[in-house]
Amino acid sequence: MTTLLIQTEQIPLAVSLPALVQMSDEQFYEFCQANRDLRIERTATGEVIIMPPAFSDTGNRNMKISQQVANWADQDGTGEAFDSSSGFTLPNGATRSPDVSWVRLERWNALTDEQKASFAPICPDFVIELRSSSDTLSGLQAKMQEYIENGAILGFLIDRKNRTVHIYRRDRTPEILENPETVSADPELPGFVLRMAKVW
Repeated sequence: MTTLLIQTEQIPLAVSLPALVQMSDEQFYEFCQANRDLRIERTATGEVIIMPPAFSDTGNRNMKISQQVANWADQDGTGEAFDSSSGFTLPNGATRSPDVSWVRLERWNALTDEQKASFAPICPDFVIELRSSSDTLSGLQAKMQEYIENGAILGFLIDRKNRTVHIYRRDRTPEILENPETVSADPELPGFVLRMAKVW
């Protein structure tokens, strides 16, 4: 039986769910298509997580982050940037939608057009998660670790509540920066520096 976890920010949700014993990849895709107004993820164990749209303030700050990554990606030219509405199927079977992500061009171009048009079977090389009022820090930390274990080379977890940035890299203990003005992605993403003034 497919389990649904509904995460809310005091917003009631009406979810249309077909009668399923176990949701296949194709059925999950159809479910997401039928509920386009919701942010939907799926864990490696098959749990479907329903999240409401972000509050306006969170969305605004997330856009400031996305804008910086997209601007750098356009100038750098070695990869593609994605916003929070993009879903990826990780090697462990989970379908995740990082708040911001980036994939190296050679990896992205190795996918078929059909794969790109769905929840691409690839883990982004770089991910950013911005903690919202409904997110638990431990939950986001577990998600960041999942990205690293599935192939991401770098991840930023931004905790506005505590004004910290957790930096995740392969084979390293996460580094925590206290109230930084900037966060560098070197050497993994040469030249990218996230400016935090408009994020805080």
